[in-house]
Amino acid sequence: MKKGCLVWLLVGLGILLLIGLSAFVTIKNYFNTFVTLEENVNQRWAQVENVYQRRADLIPNLVEVVKGYAKHEKETLQAVVEARSKVGGQIKVGANILNDPQAFARFQQAQDALSSALQRLMVVVERYPDLKANQNFLELQAQLEGTENRIAVERRRFNEAVQAYNTAIRKFPGNILAGMFGFKEKAYFKAQPGSEKVPKVKF
Repeated sequence: MKKGCLVWLLVGLGILLLIGLSAFVTIKNYFNTFVTLEENVNQRWAQVENVYQRRADLIPNLVEVVKGYAKHEKETLQAVVEARSKVGGQIKVGANILNDPQAFARFQQAQDALSSALQRLMVVVERYPDLKANQNFLELQAQLEGTENRIAVERRRFNEAVQAYNTAIRKFPGNILAGMFGFKEKAYFKAQPGSEKVPKVKF
C-alpha cells in the first residue's frame, strides 16, 4: 500500500513537472518571439530616423543654393528653415517614441510639415531657370528625390514590422502573456490625405 502511494505520488510529481516545464517553454517562446519582433520594429524605426536625418542634412545646402538665385523668396525659404528646425529636435528621438502615440503623432506632423514646405520650395524653383540648370542644385535635387523615395520605402517596412509585432501581441494566448510582460502596441505611420504618392521633385 505504501509502495503504491509512493508510485502515485511520483507519477503525480512527474506530471506536474512536465506541465510546469511545458508552461515554462511556452512562455519563454512567446516572450522571445515578442522581443524579436519588437527589436525588428526598433531596427526599422532606426532606419526611418536615418533617412529623415539624411533629408534634414540636405536641406541647409539646398536652401543656400536656392537663396543665391531666389533672393525674393524669403518667405518660402524661411518656411523650409523653420520646418527643418522643428524636425531637428525630433530626429534621433529613439525607439521610446513608439510607446507614446502623442509623441509619435507630433513627430509625423513635423515631418509632414517639412515635406509640405519642401514641395512649396520646389514650386518656387520653377520660376528660376538658371537655378534649375545649376549643377549643385541638380545634384541636391537628385539626392532629395532619392531620399524621399527611401523615406517611403522605410516607412512601409516599418509599418510591416509594426503589423507583425502588433498581431503577435494581440493574438490569444499571446495577448495575455504580452500584457503580463508589458509589451504594448506600436503606432503606424499614416498617410496624410492626398499624400498617397511619394512627393515628386521634377524640373
